[in-house]
Amino acid sequence: MRIGIIGAGQLGRMLALAGYPLALQFRFLDSAADSPGGRVAPIVSGAFDDPRSLARLAADVDLVTYEFENVPVAALERVAAKRPVWPPVDALRVSQDRLLEKTLFESLGIPTPPFRAVDSLAQLEAAARELGLPCVLKTRRLGYDGKGQFVLRRRADVGHAWEALGGVALILEGFVRFEREASIVAVRSTRGETRFYPVVDNEHRDGILHRTLAPLRGGARLQRLAERHTTKLLGHFGYAGVLTIEFFVVEGRLVANEMAPRVHNSGHWTIEGAATSQFENHLRAVLGLPLGATDPLGHAGMINFIGRMPDRDAVLALPGTHFHDYGKAPRPGRKLGHATVVARTASARDALLRRIEKLAPRG
Repeated sequence: MRIGIIGAGQLGRMLALAGYPLALQFRFLDSAADSPGGRVAPIVSGAFDDPRSLARLAADVDLVTYEFENVPVAALERVAAKRPVWPPVDALRVSQDRLLEKTLFESLGIPTPPFRAVDSLAQLEAAARELGLPCVLKTRRLGYDGKGQFVLRRRADVGHAWEALGGVALILEGFVRFEREASIVAVRSTRGETRFYPVVDNEHRDGILHRTLAPLRGGARLQRLAERHTTKLLGHFGYAGVLTIEFFVVEGRLVANEMAPRVHNSGHWTIEGAATSQFENHLRAVLGLPLGATDPLGHAGMINFIGRMPDRDAVLALPGTHFHDYGKAPRPGRKLGHATVVARTASARDALLRRIEKLAPRG
């Protein structure tokens, strides 16, 4: 079985590495020949919306999946006419547009911040009055890692925000005073088998995920809520593959922020910290294989390396620590790698993460 992966970044590479023990073969499509996935499988070089490149990929594989949300939907629909594509194209379409995403959450009874569509300065001013300040103006499409966002704290910010982001479709969201951020990684197979990983604590810095703690402390009730909300989305889409939902935790409730129809950064801890990694389970799911157990193997944690890599040997010298280098050129704000730890207790895990953090320069 040969699987095509649109996108050859670190997520694609980790998918391929998880699939080789299952006797799977891989082909990537990416515009950059030096992407991380190229170290483990051939890359079809071309733009993600180039019909000829997509046709070359589809002709050489049995099934297609993708590693990031910014794949043009029209392009993926052309691939889906020739080969099975999972997760479903409709899930990708919704995830690419914050207004569609929030509207779907609301229609399924999944709590989400109040929101308004914004297409003009007058609409922005009216929406800000309705939602109240502070609130957050976001581009409806193509925003990630904190990009494409502007927090409105004062009336004077309305004009500045419009100048900064106006000219594209926007959404204004009510500001959520959350206690912490959390996410759940779920997996559903083409046969309908479903499993959930533990809800995890996430800490962001400058809009980029900094570290993840698994499982969520005191999270039994939140686990039930997250599974209930996620089950609604999985059923709505007739989903297969890994699906991640990011939540705000507010007074014991979960408020959905966004979803990602793919393997996710907050699930990297599963490579060493769970019985079956999110990457292996994604492949099992899209192939209709039995899903693997999602139980944690202890108290796990993950820390991203942003902009600059730490000394590998110093990190590996720490007990229970695993080092992942994506082989990417250093650049400010770029995810270059991560480390995971697995310990018997939460306090031991947290102590290890603090030691790694001291070794990890931020760039």
